[in-house]
Amino acid sequence: MSPLTITHRDAPSGPVLHVAGELDFDRAAALRHHVDALPLTSGQCLVIDLSGLAFCDSTGITALLAARQRALAAGADIVLAAVPPNLQRVMALIGLDQVFTVRPGGAADG
Repeated sequence: MSPLTITHRDAPSGPVLHVAGELDFDRAAALRHHVDALPLTSGQCLVIDLSGLAFCDSTGITALLAARQRALAAGADIVLAAVPPNLQRVMALIGLDQVFTVRPGGAADG
């Protein structure tokens, strides 16, 4: 098991969260807490960089959906960056590739 680490930085377009480790039942609440604490405003773009993600279960996917709802409620956009191939496959199977904007690279530019 690898612990979940979430780091935050601000980019010109809005906040960037880098998620690394395992986003599962025991750790998904941490992502929700980080997203809920962000001061999102209309016109910003929340980037969730998943380049360090080792594992994501259904609870983790639910936390990503909650992040999307939080961003939309604030009038902001959301982008998932560097989604690992196994999660991309799951997202495509359940139709979330049509719900999220996915950027292939990391969030180096915000």
